[in-house]
Amino acid sequence: MSKPTLGSDLRKIDETEPDAAAYAEIPEPTDEWFEQAAHYHGGVLVRRGRPPAVIRKKQVTLRLDADVLDTFRSGGPGWQSRINAALRKALGG
Repeated sequence: MSKPTLGSDLRKIDETEPDAAAYAEIPEPTDEWFEQAAHYHGGVLVRRGRPPAVIRKKQVTLRLDADVLDTFRSGGPGWQSRINAALRKALGG
C-alpha cells in the first residue's frame, strides 16, 4: 500500500479558489480582538495582566481537616486567600 504524498495534497489546496461565502465566514477584527492579541517588542513577548506582586507567595502542600477545607471552599472563589488571611490573623498580624 502506498502512502499519499503531502505535496500532492498541497497542490490541490493551492489550486482551490475560495468563493465569497468562504470569506464571509471570517469575522472582522475588532478593537477587542486586537486588545487580546499578544504584543511583541523587539521580538520579545510583552507580558500583560497583573504585575508581579511585591511580596510573592509560596506554593505549599498542606493537609487540613475536611470540615475546615469545606467551610472555606463553601464561601466560593477566594477560599485560599481567606485561609491565608485567617492564618495571618492567628499570627497576630
